[in-house]
Amino acid sequence: MDNLDTDQLIPARFMSAPRADGYGRFLMHDLRRDAQGAPHPDFPLNRHEDVCVLVVGRNFGSGSSREAAVYALVDAGIRAVVGPSFGDIFAANAVNNGLLPGRVSEAEAQSLAEILQDDPQPVDIDLSAGWISLAGQRIPFQLDESWRTKLINGWDDIDLTLQHQSAIASFRDAHVKSMPGALPAKQINAP
Repeated sequence: MDNLDTDQLIPARFMSAPRADGYGRFLMHDLRRDAQGAPHPDFPLNRHEDVCVLVVGRNFGSGSSREAAVYALVDAGIRAVVGPSFGDIFAANAVNNGLLPGRVSEAEAQSLAEILQDDPQPVDIDLSAGWISLAGQRIPFQLDESWRTKLINGWDDIDLTLQHQSAIASFRDAHVKSMPGALPAKQINAP
């Protein structure tokens, strides 16, 4: 399905629930269930248990900057979404919450979806090498290198910045020496 937005991933009415209780049960609620709340038997996530990789259509996670959409996926056990394109904010939120947004071509996404549609199989993802392996196929996925680093190391943006701590300190020291008037004459210690 193309253009699956964050409101479809988790409808706003469920976001008042405490995150500690988990948002997984709300994942794609209105797509997975009828008006009375009964599961649609033909919806893929209702047909297969223990899904941890989703093959998605174009523009997955578009719409608002609702981080709860990523929470719903992660809380439901999803560890990777693989598709042709993602909403920019969704993809950044995904990485910051340990969820891989792997980009593949539309043809590759379609091929993966067809293989998995009626016969879920183990999917291997090599995050370092950038490969998805399934049914004898090895498909490359694209991912920003800083995001790959964050996912491999379990880092957030602060951890990513701290890896450059010595370079930052060197720059600061050089800047202070070259522009002595840039700082107050007397340092003020904050409590």
